[in-house]
Amino acid sequence: MRYLWSIPAAVVAWFVGGFFATYLKGLPEGTTAFVPLRVDLLVLGGFAGGVLAGLLIGRIRIAVPVVLIVAGGMWWLTGNSFAERNLLITLLVASALGGAFGAWGSRSTVVAAFALALPVAWYALRPAEQLAEWKWLWQLNGLLVGAGLALLLYLACWKRGWRSASYWLPLAGFYLVCFGVVEAIQLISRQSGKPMDAVGNASTEAFFQSFEPLLREYWPWMVVGVLLAIPMVALKLRALPPPPPPVDPYAERSNDAVLSEDLDWIDEQEPRRRLLPRRDPVT
Repeated sequence: MRYLWSIPAAVVAWFVGGFFATYLKGLPEGTTAFVPLRVDLLVLGGFAGGVLAGLLIGRIRIAVPVVLIVAGGMWWLTGNSFAERNLLITLLVASALGGAFGAWGSRSTVVAAFALALPVAWYALRPAEQLAEWKWLWQLNGLLVGAGLALLLYLACWKRGWRSASYWLPLAGFYLVCFGVVEAIQLISRQSGKPMDAVGNASTEAFFQSFEPLLREYWPWMVVGVLLAIPMVALKLRALPPPPPPVDPYAERSNDAVLSEDLDWIDEQEPRRRLLPRRDPVT
């Protein structure tokens, strides 16, 4: 019965979680396709939607075929040509990987937090493309970066509590790396048609140059995100009911000893002894 609602919800989550930001603001070149022909949107959008779909379904053997069918069906419904095999394969692979990581993350929320780091970093940088001239851009992007980090740290401690806090440092580092990945993928999409060597060199340079301005501009917001995640986890753990007592493995067994057949005489009742009256010795 769980799949009756989780599979339709996963179909909606694949699109909403992966492509709604691009679709609502108007797709490039005035098109109305749900799956635009851009490498960054195909990779990041397909992966983000796959992660959310996998989290809802919770089974890899079901989540991966579902997201593959949804991705292929959406590609066909929007009128994209199947001759674009490279872009179609990119979308399918990204969606399948996201679905696998999402289903795996439903059992271990630390894995889910690492899987969602890339989509969260992508969404945190989206306003920068539209609000480059806005004077409050630093506050908006910084708020999104800090809120995304707090959400990831909170998700990592969802099941195991403070025991998963040891993953906060590598998770924050991976979150920073994801910003470089987003910059590299977007640069590749903008320089399509150029020689692969030039594109590879430019994307590598963009990957490593994205860390310095990010840390220099938004490090206060990342500290705020960490400080925000601490009370979020504490309140979540406080709201949980107390853990049940440990199960007694011998609860269903009686305390009677199990004796072999040759010792059955121990359980038999002793015959009642008759006491003879004391006799005086004959002198």
